[in-house]
Amino acid sequence: MNLTLTVLCENSVGEIGPLAEHGWSVLIERGQERYLFDTGGGLTLQHNALFYKKDLKDLDGILLSHHHIDHTGGLVAALKFSGLTNVYAHPDIFKKTFSFRNNKKLFIGMPYTRAYLESLGAWWQLSNQFREIDPNIFLSGEVPRKTTYEKGDQSLILIDENGRSADTLMDDQSLIVKTKSGLVIILGCAHAGIINTLEHIIDKTGDHRVLTLIGGTHLGSVSQEQKEQSLEALQSYDIESIGVSHCTGADASFKLREIFGERFFHCQVGTQLQFKG
Repeated sequence: MNLTLTVLCENSVGEIGPLAEHGWSVLIERGQERYLFDTGGGLTLQHNALFYKKDLKDLDGILLSHHHIDHTGGLVAALKFSGLTNVYAHPDIFKKTFSFRNNKKLFIGMPYTRAYLESLGAWWQLSNQFREIDPNIFLSGEVPRKTTYEKGDQSLILIDENGRSADTLMDDQSLIVKTKSGLVIILGCAHAGIINTLEHIIDKTGDHRVLTLIGGTHLGSVSQEQKEQSLEALQSYDIESIGVSHCTGADASFKLREIFGERFFHCQVGTQLQFKG
């Protein structure tokens, strides 16, 4: 079956008509199956889906990479399009987290209550495990933290009944489609670290061939040490093409362009990728 990916939400656009916002959403179409991976921040999903003539009615599922508002803010719009549908997520999807930068506290978690989303048709499928949601379509589940240098964004804070602590973002997960030519990997933000994420996916699928890797690598707001070591390690993988976006950051994007050359592309709103299953 042919596989088509269409980026519906991202931080930038390259043409007149669609809109950009700080967020991420990709429509996955494989044969008659249609899945929405993340939903953007809530400002552009509906507009861009209509612009690109992508019907979000009767989706086979909505897949959430993690709880942050720039990935879950468009969930209401998606459910109003789709109606009753499975929503695949980690059990931590409703946790309360904040960003602390420049002495400012900003709520960045899921902006809606579970009850409200269920009233719109969300049928929750919650798990922290690697799982196959359709033949050869997988969610990574929790990604083990094994590298010594991928420490993540230290400005992200969890506030709960135990007080205030660093958010380790164990709900971070990616989408994998296994094809005859290799793996198609869609990252959310790779909060677990891009290298930890790749190692986990290769271990679980048994396939080291990465046909394409797209999405946020979260190299824009981590330490210089993590950025440099992650970029160096990334060169050892069998990656045919890489299209970064969202939270990768300009500096890391420029360096990835230098490293991967013609195999690199910017994955902005409207990017469409096609593969044979």
